[in-house]
Amino acid sequence: MTDGTIVKRKPAGHAVVFWFTGLSGAGKTTIAEGVARRVTEDDRRVLVLDGDDVRTRLHRNLGFTETDIKENNALLMELCRTRRAKYDAILVPIISPFASSRQAARERLSPGFFEVYCYAELAIVAARDTKGLYAKARRGDLEDLIGYSPGAPYEAPQAPDLTISTAEMLPKDAVAEMYRFVAARLP
Repeated sequence: MTDGTIVKRKPAGHAVVFWFTGLSGAGKTTIAEGVARRVTEDDRRVLVLDGDDVRTRLHRNLGFTETDIKENNALLMELCRTRRAKYDAILVPIISPFASSRQAARERLSPGFFEVYCYAELAIVAARDTKGLYAKARRGDLEDLIGYSPGAPYEAPQAPDLTISTAEMLPKDAVAEMYRFVAARLP
């Protein structure tokens, strides 16, 4: 609080998991980080398990084959499960391209699991190209870009708990929409 009042942080409970899915560049991490700031301001404990960060720090041995992607998703499920007692919310912004992995996450982490689809058409995310991945794929320097390369499919969710069309809104508006969704589901 800004008036100098000391606020005792509420003890964490059984974290609600918000499992993001969407193409690279769809805004998953931007939304998760914005929501995490707002949830923290509400005196709640939040963990962001960003796909790129987790792969860099914990799952360096995994590539982007279907088997490796599914293994990475399973390891992320386990991270969520083991960290639930320390947090109120866990945000997992990852591509998570396979419906079977998302279903496994729902089964493993329910109750308190919500699938969030950050949707933007391929042409939009390729134009954004926030990490330069689509340019690499166009040049042939990257052969397994999910949702772009022929051998790397993205299976869009059929019934997500929330869809955020990031091509149609400003990042701050996407964060606000996701924050309202998260806040309404926290204990």
